[in-house]
Amino acid sequence: MEDPRDDGPDRLRCGVVVSTGGAAVFADLAVAAERAGWDAVFSYEVPWGQDAWVTLTAAAMRTSTIRLGTMLTPLPRVRPWELAARAATLDDLSGGRVQLAVGMGALHEGWLAFEADEGRRTRAEKLDEGLSVYDGLMRGQPFSWSGKHYRVSPTTFLAPPPPVQRPRVPVWVVGAHPSTRSLGRAARWDGLLPARVGTADPLTPADLPDIVEAVRTARESAGLPWAGYDVVVEGTSEPGPAGDVVAAHWRTAGATWWVESDWAMGEDAVARHRRRIEAGPPRA
Repeated sequence: MEDPRDDGPDRLRCGVVVSTGGAAVFADLAVAAERAGWDAVFSYEVPWGQDAWVTLTAAAMRTSTIRLGTMLTPLPRVRPWELAARAATLDDLSGGRVQLAVGMGALHEGWLAFEADEGRRTRAEKLDEGLSVYDGLMRGQPFSWSGKHYRVSPTTFLAPPPPVQRPRVPVWVVGAHPSTRSLGRAARWDGLLPARVGTADPLTPADLPDIVEAVRTARESAGLPWAGYDVVVEGTSEPGPAGDVVAAHWRTAGATWWVESDWAMGEDAVARHRRRIEAGPPRA
């Protein structure tokens, strides 16, 4: 079957979050998303609930081109070596189609039911160290790390297969404007999930250029290339021309990825996801 996606270099890539249903439903919707021309399908990772990596594996076994990822992984409460092993294993299985998104994680009942909050500073430290450990293990052995929260010694004991994507399964990182530390962290990795400090209000296309410019400056100051770096925005859109206009505004503002993120639940959630997926991604 002909792939309906236009792979032009300036095209806005489009993904979709499946926020409801079990692993079998996710895999079924991933097949529908691949057929409809979406570039990626995302699950969610939580301390208690559906296992994101089993869910993504189910989708990997039934698809061949669509990218598969988390939106997102709360890295400070995940052992980074376990995350690296899962991502590398799935990347090998899927032929190099895995995408990871990480952040400090929103504190909610599903987290605090099992773990006390260690505080924002500790979570930020664990995020930085966790990313370094993840990257080091992805690049291969021998690797060692000695930090405040994690210690790693070189080992080849039952190592997972190396990822297909090199030097690592790419990772998008939340960057909160105007925090220079947060934006600088995102600038060091493979993509930005933009946010703003001190507000839960959704971003608009008017907010994005300043955030993108700050991250671009930080990235270039660190000697890292801007070409190929991802800027990922989330929201909801209507199928057809109205959604195309929304996507075009984001692309003009600096986004390289649009992720359709319907987090509303309800009895019609699976059917609603299916309708939006089968209608196809917005065009920009």
